[in-house]
Amino acid sequence: MQNDEIPKGYMKNAEGALMPINKVKPAHIQEDKTVRRLIDQAKAVSAQLTKFKADAMGDAQAFRAMIAEQYGATKGGAKGNMTLRSYDGEMMVQVQVSETIDFGVELQAAKELIDECIGKWSKGSNNNIKVLVNDAFRVNKERNIDTGRVLGLRRLEIDDPIWAKAMDAISDAVRVTGSRSYIRFYETDLEGGRKAIPLDLASV
Repeated sequence: MQNDEIPKGYMKNAEGALMPINKVKPAHIQEDKTVRRLIDQAKAVSAQLTKFKADAMGDAQAFRAMIAEQYGATKGGAKGNMTLRSYDGEMMVQVQVSETIDFGVELQAAKELIDECIGKWSKGSNNNIKVLVNDAFRVNKERNIDTGRVLGLRRLEIDDPIWAKAMDAISDAVRVTGSRSYIRFYETDLEGGRKAIPLDLASV
């Protein structure tokens, strides 16, 4: 039941029942009014931030497109990341694209190949490598594998054709399941350091 459906002179409680206002404590009435007023304000601010983010991202992408048109090159790095700076270097706008990664069935093949490597290597560093690998493939509380640890195995300098095949299997297993864009703003503080301009309530 929405508030506009509540009869005049009544308030709805947490169980959904209608209570005559004269039966509700004045403090509870005031608390209700305070919460509703703040929620309305929060929604308005949220809408402004949403529009600001869309406008800011649009301006940044428009600048990227202008550079590409003028010089036939893209300003920024792969996956849409870029950094724009004021002429004096005291202000900076940073656009980042964060991808969500999952693994396909190739990951199981990679684990089997890695286990094969461990099984045939000499005992010298075998136990250390085994602990490292098992830790990389351990699932977290959400029953998901830590993508960073698994991908980190590819940085190990191991000269073995089976290991190389396992690393190829890890690369083939990567699935990009989504992405999210972030835009952050920085300015130079009085000490000359970079200071983020906070746009979330937890930071102000």
